[in-house]
Amino acid sequence: MRNLLIDIGNTSLKAAWSRESDIDEAVICRDEEPLEFIKRITESKRPRIIALSTVRKMDPHFYGELEKLTDKLVIAGSDTCFPLKNLYETPYTLGPDRLCAALAASELFPGKEVAIFDFGTALTIDFVTSEKEFLGGNISPGLTTRFRSLNEYTQLLPLLTPPDETKSIGTSTTTAIEAGVVLGLIFEIEGYTKQYSNHIHIFTGGDAIYFAEKVKKPIFVVYNLVLMGLARIAENYAKV
Repeated sequence: MRNLLIDIGNTSLKAAWSRESDIDEAVICRDEEPLEFIKRITESKRPRIIALSTVRKMDPHFYGELEKLTDKLVIAGSDTCFPLKNLYETPYTLGPDRLCAALAASELFPGKEVAIFDFGTALTIDFVTSEKEFLGGNISPGLTTRFRSLNEYTQLLPLLTPPDETKSIGTSTTTAIEAGVVLGLIFEIEGYTKQYSNHIHIFTGGDAIYFAEKVKKPIFVVYNLVLMGLARIAENYAKV
């Protein structure tokens, strides 16, 4: 029987069916309510396990309804991401998506030190040791968040979208914002890759390709890293 993997982020929901480590193509939901979307995709087949990662606050009714749709609901967290060891000092504040990505990275590159760059609403940079230990990481505003914040927290700066090409020095307000945001992120990313040059560098998330094409460092782009971690969690619980 197949499992259903659900990754609820700040701006969208990704879902995919899996059997052991094999994952089908992900389906993205942006406008529909999460519960209604999940009910719709489970109408024709009942998952054995639903493995869920969410960074949103969901009410108890949501979890109760999910439990009706599956034989077992597993919510990603420190106690579900074995064999990954979580060394974060405040595990109750840690986004489960970060743990799932770290679990998947440790499986993809066993015995390696790994740095994970997840480009979403926020940019997270997380670190996993060669011993499958999640050390923690850093959080800063993501690409779209930076453009939006300049518009929302000023009276005159326009709301822009990421450009295909960026000047090294802005010669207008538009190109100055584009260069400041995009190059600022590139300098930030390359600072990490230089400081942790002995690590495997993984780019994931919605803007991963955008920056993979601009950063002049050897990196791996891995789609759906969080879903891969959820697949491992589901596989672990299927054996219980």
